Amino acid sequence: MKRMFHPARSWAPLWLCAALATLQACAPLPPAASDSAAAPATPQSYQWLNRVTWGANSHTARQVELQGQAAWLQQQLQPRDAVLPEPARDAVRSMTISQTSLTDLVLKMEQQRKDADALKDDAQKKAAQQAYQQDLTRLARESATRHLLRAIYSPAQVQEQMTWFWLNHFNVHLGKHNLRAMLGDYENSALRPHALGRFRDLLGAVTYHPAMLRYLDNDQNAAGRINENFARELMELHTLGVDGGYSQKDVQELARVLTGVGVNMNTGNPNLRKELNRLYVRRGVFEFNPQRHDTGPKTLLGSPVAGEGLGEVDAALDTLARHPSTARFISRKLATYWLSDNPPQALIDRMAATWKATDGQIAKVLETLFTAPEFVNAPPAKFKDPVRYVVSSVRLAYDDKVILNVGPVLNWINRMGEPLYGRQTPDGYPMVASGWDSAGQLNTRFEIAKAIGSGSAGLFKTDGPQPTEKPAFPQLANALYYQAIQGTLSPATRAALDQATSPQEWNTFLLAAPESMRR
Repeated sequence: MKRMFHPARSWAPLWLCAALATLQACAPLPPAASDSAAAPATPQSYQWLNRVTWGANSHTARQVELQGQAAWLQQQLQPRDAVLPEPARDAVRSMTISQTSLTDLVLKMEQQRKDADALKDDAQKKAAQQAYQQDLTRLARESATRHLLRAIYSPAQVQEQMTWFWLNHFNVHLGKHNLRAMLGDYENSALRPHALGRFRDLLGAVTYHPAMLRYLDNDQNAAGRINENFARELMELHTLGVDGGYSQKDVQELARVLTGVGVNMNTGNPNLRKELNRLYVRRGVFEFNPQRHDTGPKTLLGSPVAGEGLGEVDAALDTLARHPSTARFISRKLATYWLSDNPPQALIDRMAATWKATDGQIAKVLETLFTAPEFVNAPPAKFKDPVRYVVSSVRLAYDDKVILNVGPVLNWINRMGEPLYGRQTPDGYPMVASGWDSAGQLNTRFEIAKAIGSGSAGLFKTDGPQPTEKPAFPQLANALYYQAIQGTLSPATRAALDQATSPQEWNTFLLAAPESMRR
């Protein structure tokens, strides 16, 4: 008799286990080993790799086998311009955001907006304004597509995850003003180059980027018309943390420091009083206008702010970046992202100590985290947010075979409420399970698992005529599965897999299993 899979009998307990993480079938898995150098993939090395990448797959497991775990990790902690597989590289190179500088792109889009608004005929104006919005949306989609291609295929997996981490930490929303024209450069020039570098350099790149200045209204911040938005978030969300020891007076003082820091989307510079010309700074569309700056003395966190003009801002950023509260706040946030919703305080303290000893070298802080016994020996209990679930599933299913259509991936993360650049509030998306483990979320994940596992997702569809031969569904019952993944699965998950009636259904059950929801 043909074996049949009965969801009500065998799958429901497994699914509830993913949702509640309390049933016996979801007991913690064996701890990861600290060293699997030059050895075939094992359940322990797979779990470790699944935590430090966007998701373990056969290609990355072979790299670790060849290099050894310690050497591979050291390479991951070095900033680099990683080369993507050719189809992904070609797709990225063809994008407008890859071919046009931020300045040229923003000025071009601003002129397009002005031309549309100047039209007298209502129908023509409406059509031109719609075309402007569509062009902005296309640029934002390019940015999201490039981000996902790098996440899925870049060999620099730690750097790509840290780019996402900082994108969420220094959140901006695509719906405000013309930020859709700035997103690609914000990620590519402010975040990615500094993702593993010194935090102070990253903080400066973010603070002076037009996307952040427009998002938090600092382009409206001027002497006599103080806007505190950016100053407040700079301390509460970006550096010190809500309990970081600052006062409302510090917010006001920092807002005064930031007066005149904004953007200039015109081709010309403003007319300044002669004595102020030496303080004027323009880099692309970034502008420091000393005529808008509050020149009075300022005190931040109990100390006078040194310098003048833009030098005051640099001095304030130095103070915030090197403050002990910043080290503790971001160390906790990093440990929460990489390890656990409730990371051990002793580990956070060691990370903060490394921060202080290295002047905020992010890679060194991560090395302290990744080599800590609390990290190495932890069970895979960290629940995946939607972006990680989707990216890890595609990586596992298709390995280094490049998908040709990122559209379904974008749609999936949108459906689950975590679209790239889509968080309206500056706090970024939640990094704990309670933000993502609802029954509705899990039901959507099962649908995504089915689409990927059956090969029906359309990931290889392109514009134009389609080939008559449909792409094959992924082969997840491969060497990596039998060497490593199988050993991480609970008896309930194995029982469910045994009852699958087809390879596609087997793929679906594996991708939707409780173990596939955690890292």
